[in-house]
Amino acid sequence: MLMLALRGMRTRWVTFVGSFVALALGVGLIAATGLALAATFDAPERGPERFAAAPVVVRAADHLRVDTPTGTRSKPLDHPGPVGARIADRLAAVGRTVEDRTFPADVTVTRTGTGVTVTRTGTGPTVTRTGTDASKPRSGQSAETRPGQSAEPRVGHPWAVAAAAPYRLTSGRAPAAPGEVVVTTGPDGAPLRTGDRLLVRTPAGNAPRTVVGTVGGRGFEDAVFFTDAEAARISPDIDALVVHADATAVREALGPDSGMDVLTGHDRRRADPDPDRDARALVSVNALLGTAAGITLFVSAAVVASTFSFAVAGRRREFGLLRTAGATPGQIRRTVCAEAVLVGVLASAAGAWLGARSAPALVGRMTEAGLAPAWFALGDASWPLHTAFWTGVFVATAAALVSCHRAGRTAPTEALREAAVDSRVMPASRWAAAVLILLAGLGLPALALAVDPGDLLGRKSFTTRPMLLIVGCALLAPVLVRPVGRLLTWLPARLPGATGVLVRENTAAGVRRTAAVAAPVLITVALAATLTGTVATLEEARATEARTAVTADFVVTSGQEGRPLPPAFVERARAVEGAVVGVSRSTAVTVLEEDTALVTSEARAVDPARLAAVSELPVTAGRLADLDDGTIVVNEEWLTTRIGDRVTVWLGDGRRTSLRIAAVLATGTGDNGVYVTRHNAGGAGVDRIDVKVAEGGDRRAVAAALHSAGAATGTRVTTRAEWLAANGPGPNDPTRTGLRMILGIALLCTATALANTLVMATSGRARDLAVLRLAGATVPQVLRLVAAEAVAAVGVGAVLGGVVAAVNLLVVWGALVLLGVTSAVVVPWGTLGLVVAAAALLAAVSAVLPASLALRMRPVELAGARE
Repeated sequence: MLMLALRGMRTRWVTFVGSFVALALGVGLIAATGLALAATFDAPERGPERFAAAPVVVRAADHLRVDTPTGTRSKPLDHPGPVGARIADRLAAVGRTVEDRTFPADVTVTRTGTGVTVTRTGTGPTVTRTGTDASKPRSGQSAETRPGQSAEPRVGHPWAVAAAAPYRLTSGRAPAAPGEVVVTTGPDGAPLRTGDRLLVRTPAGNAPRTVVGTVGGRGFEDAVFFTDAEAARISPDIDALVVHADATAVREALGPDSGMDVLTGHDRRRADPDPDRDARALVSVNALLGTAAGITLFVSAAVVASTFSFAVAGRRREFGLLRTAGATPGQIRRTVCAEAVLVGVLASAAGAWLGARSAPALVGRMTEAGLAPAWFALGDASWPLHTAFWTGVFVATAAALVSCHRAGRTAPTEALREAAVDSRVMPASRWAAAVLILLAGLGLPALALAVDPGDLLGRKSFTTRPMLLIVGCALLAPVLVRPVGRLLTWLPARLPGATGVLVRENTAAGVRRTAAVAAPVLITVALAATLTGTVATLEEARATEARTAVTADFVVTSGQEGRPLPPAFVERARAVEGAVVGVSRSTAVTVLEEDTALVTSEARAVDPARLAAVSELPVTAGRLADLDDGTIVVNEEWLTTRIGDRVTVWLGDGRRTSLRIAAVLATGTGDNGVYVTRHNAGGAGVDRIDVKVAEGGDRRAVAAALHSAGAATGTRVTTRAEWLAANGPGPNDPTRTGLRMILGIALLCTATALANTLVMATSGRARDLAVLRLAGATVPQVLRLVAAEAVAAVGVGAVLGGVVAAVNLLVVWGALVLLGVTSAVVVPWGTLGLVVAAAALLAAVSAVLPASLALRMRPVELAGARE
């Protein structure tokens, strides 16, 4: 059988080249994404940064720990508390201590002896120096941020804690007076130097400072160092304490229930700014690559199975001759399987090599596009190559097993007298599989709509759920292509000339050929429309929720996650005449569900008296007016949603409290969080202000007052429309970029399958083309017919893929309606048009090229040629 398979492959190399390329490409993509995926499993091992030279660091516990019947559960706190003065005094008796304080300290260069202005570029702040003092404030002029100047985001610390990193002076001296600072320099910040005059904005207000020294930047922060006394005035709370003593003595001094963490060795990294940023950055990369690898496997398996099925179906006469010569059905099956294994091994080996070579380019492209952090790099894992190789062999073998079963059942006389018209293309087993998969594809979403509609909006759900419907429709393609093809060719068949009629009849007669072309198009169109359409629909739903919920005329935010608004701006905004000002804080609350799981929900601490005036939340039960220090507003995702019931929650700083439910909000798309009062904010600062012009108020006067306050404090004031636009998705949104990458992979697999199938199909129609030539058709007419048939087959696949996508988008729309969101379904017509146009063009070219080569022979010779 092996020798027979080798000879068959040598004779029918055109058939196997396409299968080889399709499988090698699929394995290569799986190997490349697998190698990149393996690199996301472990974040880079980083040691302590801010406190690398500190022996012991004491700070408030940053994790909430709750004992449950099944063990201790832990969750990170949103706002860990400060180190108390009593604890600081107690530890001072153990050893020398250094108090660390961290606060925003945004800088704007205002004057130097050479003239300095700060500008912004696409990569960060730069400094332009001139020979004038043009930026120096005139006598009596306030040192405020001028139009065109940008405040560079930095953090402030007391100078005493600089040695804990350690920071070393590269120029100048340490700060000794309140108006003196030391700044970091390097690639992450503006290249400031000793003698520069800065306008520094801190929680205590704006004030001019003089750079008296510089330290080399260490990459994890851009810092401004103040005198210890000045830092204590700006931020009285102690965020961490460096203790120069033995860790055991420190723990004994604190006692068992102090609520403090004693960090030594590698644990000191927990006191660094955002210590989990590397692991968190890899979560989205892992999800993207996992989705890409799954979709690549799905599309590759589908197109390879379709290619093998069509290739086996095209060899009916060959198998009939072998059966006539005495070959048994088992020998036919073993021959087909041997061919598939040979192709699978060779193609998988080539694909693994291709994947190993292309993985670095994939990682580089992801970092350039912002889909992965700049430090992301491949590891030394080899298991993705082995996995991809054996996956390719398995896919090829499985595809052949499905196809060879029918090949072995072919009777000798039946194959020899079978006409070119396809018949009985759907065996009972395929019917059963198609029906079962379609029922699962429709039943599971229906069950989710009835039980948990929100589950249908998750990324894992809307990327994997369509695959059942796609497979079901692909299995039914031989039955569906005939009626869909007749529908698409109904109008062309009634136009003058014979081309339309021939396209209609050839499409209906060559069911296997049409189905083999339509299947990869169906898969790609369904995936493109479902993925991009679902993301766009969810984005539109969130935008609709935001437009409905935010009724304020102006919205002011800090623009940077975790940064509060300047207190001076908050005070001035509250004093604006003719405005209703709603001040809120971002925090979190944690609840223990069913005594087993800690669940943290995002929350906003608001002023209940102003909440209804600046927003319109989707309340399903209760009243927002009942919100006070002893109550909470939850959403329908919570287990307890009955008005008046009490829930035990842990606030952002770890405090435990019992609150009564005052109102319940609709679940929506997941952005309807929890609302509490300032009393339960857990130490959070004001990070958002919603301003509504009061009835009878002057909108222009309110706007002028807000912009004046913003200019004085370096705060940007936006209108409602500007805020909605800024918080909506953009064309370079990482989610959209990732989807484009995934769809590009699917389109590449589809292109390979289309080209392979049409080259095989057209090469096998030599006699059909000869008959057309003998009947009087010219070469251009025959080529136009071949191209039209290929485009018609692509149209059939596009229609079937569109139906699958429509069902999936309707499921998403139904889930949104059940969750209380009324939003339109967004159909990505542009993306679909590009996908279908590219497939049609490729199909036409792939059909016309082999046909033009075949038509070079004389019609009489062509008619007598062997297939």
